[in-house]
Amino acid sequence: MVRIAVLDDYQGTARELADWDSIPGADVTFFSEHVSDPGALAAMLEPFDVVQMMRERTQLQADVLERLPKLKLLSGTGGRHPHVDVDAATRLGIVLTGTSGGSESTPELVWGLIIGVMRNLYREDSEMRAGRWQTRIGPGLAGKTLGILGMGRIGTRTAATAQAFGMSVIAWGPTLTPERAAASNATFVSFDELFAGSDVLTIHVPLTDLSRGWIGERELGLMKPTAYLINTSRGPIVQEAALVDALRNGTIAGAALDVYDEEPLRPDHPLLALENVMLSPHLGYASLDGLAGFYAKAVANIKAWVAGEPTGVVNEDVLPHARR
Repeated sequence: MVRIAVLDDYQGTARELADWDSIPGADVTFFSEHVSDPGALAAMLEPFDVVQMMRERTQLQADVLERLPKLKLLSGTGGRHPHVDVDAATRLGIVLTGTSGGSESTPELVWGLIIGVMRNLYREDSEMRAGRWQTRIGPGLAGKTLGILGMGRIGTRTAATAQAFGMSVIAWGPTLTPERAAASNATFVSFDELFAGSDVLTIHVPLTDLSRGWIGERELGLMKPTAYLINTSRGPIVQEAALVDALRNGTIAGAALDVYDEEPLRPDHPLLALENVMLSPHLGYASLDGLAGFYAKAVANIKAWVAGEPTGVVNEDVLPHARR
C-alpha cells in the first residue's frame, strides 16, 4: 500500500478533480486545513510515503523533511518549487516531481482585479448590501497606460487584453528587449519609466534573489498618485511595509493583490484594514480547470513512480538513491 497525503485542499475539491483510485494500492488522505508549524506538519505527515503538494502552499524545508523517514516522493504541481528544500530532499533520497501548467487563469484574474479595484466593485458590493447606492466613481481603462513588469507568457497575454480595452502598454523586464516588447505591441521603457508612466502597473516576474524586494518605497514613490499596483506573481517582490505605507499615505490610489509574504494572510494583517486595496487569496492559478489539470498530471507522475517508469522528476540525481 502507498499512503498519499494531499496537502492544502482548501476547498475540498481535490478528490473529485483527479482519478486517485487509478493509483495502484493507494490510500489517499486529503487535508483541507493549512498547517504551517514545522513540528505539527512533520507529525501529520509522518505516516505517508507520498506527499502531494499544490504549488507553494506549504513550506517543506529540511527541518520537516528530516523528520519523515517514510517519505519517498514529493509530488509537485508546476515547474518551480521554491517552497521545497530540494538539496535536503535529494540528500534524503526523496524524489521530487513537477508538472507543466497552464497560463490562462492568471491573466483572467489580473483583469478582474484591475477592473474591480479601479471601479470599486469590491466596495460597492458591500455598500449595496448595507442599503447604500453608488457611493464611489472610479476611472475607466480606455486611454490609460498599462505597465507590465515582466513580459513572459502571462505578461504577454495580459498585454494583448489591454489593447482590446484601448490601453497603451509599456513594459520592462530583466531579459526583455525592445524587439520582444514591440512584438506584443508594447513599448520598452526603463525600470524607472515603467513606474512613472503607468496608470496601472502589473507584476509578472518570478520570485528570485534578484526580484525579491524589487519594489519598495523608492519605486512606489515614482508612481502617479492616481496609479494602481496589481500583484498576482509573488508577494515578496513588493516590500509589504512600503506598500502599506504608500496605500495609507495616498502615494498611489490603490492596489489589488493576490499574493502575500506569508500565506494564508494572518487575520490581523494591516492590509485588511485598508479600504483602497482589493484582496484575493492566491487564486491566480486556482481555477477549477487549472487545478484539475495540475492534479491529473500529478496523479500520472505518482502512477509512473509506483510503476518504476519515468516521471516529471525535478531532482533527477536522487533516483539511484530513492528509498523505494
